[in-house]
Amino acid sequence: MKPRILIIGACGQIGSELTFTLREKHGADHVIASDIREGSASLMQSGPFEILDATNYNALEDLILHYDVNEVYLMAAMLSGTAEKFPMKAWDLNMNTLFHVLNLAKDGKINKIFWPSSIAVFGPSTPKDNTPQKTIMEPSTVYGISKQTGERWCEYYFKRYGVDVRSIRYPGLISYKTPPGGGTTDYAIEIFHEAIKEEKYTCFLSENTALPMMYMDDAINATIAIMEAPKEQIEIRSSYNLGGISFTPKEISEKIQKHIPNFSISYDPDFRQAIADSWPSSINDEAAQNHWNWKHSFQLEDIIETMLNGIKQELKAN
Repeated sequence: MKPRILIIGACGQIGSELTFTLREKHGADHVIASDIREGSASLMQSGPFEILDATNYNALEDLILHYDVNEVYLMAAMLSGTAEKFPMKAWDLNMNTLFHVLNLAKDGKINKIFWPSSIAVFGPSTPKDNTPQKTIMEPSTVYGISKQTGERWCEYYFKRYGVDVRSIRYPGLISYKTPPGGGTTDYAIEIFHEAIKEEKYTCFLSENTALPMMYMDDAINATIAIMEAPKEQIEIRSSYNLGGISFTPKEISEKIQKHIPNFSISYDPDFRQAIADSWPSSINDEAAQNHWNWKHSFQLEDIIETMLNGIKQELKAN
């Protein structure tokens, strides 16, 4: 029996690509996309779409009951860079939407939830290299605080009420299909667009800032894989570490120069540098590998070729 899926935040960087992938897998009518605003023409035309303010409990409940939804992917969030500018709005969006979904599941109106966490849950006191699944977590950003808090509530709702909630800690995500959403790792998307259009880029992080990154296809595959895994395999109900590859702005710029020889990069670190400095430089995701057979596919050279080719094709099409 196919699930009836609601994606909250379907117009965002992850939500849009997740929507297309789940519709291909389950059929468009089984995947209801929702967001506080309309999305791209291709998203709007690909299946059911509803305008939804997910901080409104009654509106969310009505939508779930109307479509007989049994699985929810809660992708709506205010990301790290933006959240620092609007801390109370970020807390309200990031936390209240989670409580709404958890409570609907507690009341038996949803069977399964996916909620994304982030490497932002870690902080300056966390071991930076090969960061383990269980370690010191003292986040120093509004986004990280909300995600760490959310992890604790997810685990609590599972243990106390049996809510089947599943989560992964995303690293920085890279894709050419949707614009970045205000995160600290956005440079790794912007750099490709500027390399093609201007052959130069000014990076808001310093040249040797190593961060965990992942191509979007890997992140989407991991998201669906954890949701499809048998319940008994999901041994961690806070959130799983998810690692991909790690690189610095200098390393990725040197790789891009092999494809675009005239490309140059300069550095002008802003407030996001302090955020990046508080995050891990690489992630240990052995728990995800062992529990539900996770494995990433894209290496740095794969990402660079895919991004450059994808952006060039989109520019030609437009």
